[in-house]
Amino acid sequence: MQDGRMQLLQAMSIFGGIRDDIVQFIVDRAPLMTVARGEFFFHEGDTADSMFVLQAGSVAVIKADGHVVRTASAGECFGEMSLIDLAPRSASVRAIDDCTALQISSACLYDVYQKDVEQFAMIEMNMGREVSRRLREVDAALEAMRTSSGSRQGG
Repeated sequence: MQDGRMQLLQAMSIFGGIRDDIVQFIVDRAPLMTVARGEFFFHEGDTADSMFVLQAGSVAVIKADGHVVRTASAGECFGEMSLIDLAPRSASVRAIDDCTALQISSACLYDVYQKDVEQFAMIEMNMGREVSRRLREVDAALEAMRTSSGSRQGG
């Protein structure tokens, strides 16, 4: 099981370029959570101090108005913004299926910082890149909606 968790993290862009010993260090400190279908990992506005990596299942990221921002499945993560900006959760995350996920806390990443600051910095940069990639996707979707809306109004 531990090997599967290590492979799960190594396949993610956030842990791209991270040495095996550091990935194992994280896996050893990341508890495995189970969340039943329909239950929430967390709610928008909750205090946040961890991210989650889905090992099995899928989730919906939902805003307070009920709008589904995105979905994530095994091998993807959510909640990483809280490890960057230390702000409350920006959305709720509900399990679409029964889920298992590794919970990587800010304390775990602080332990990485104390062990190897360069590897910590690489993880943080990779998280920033992932958040930026998602922001670009949202920007493109908003532009497509704006363009589509404009063409309907003009016709």
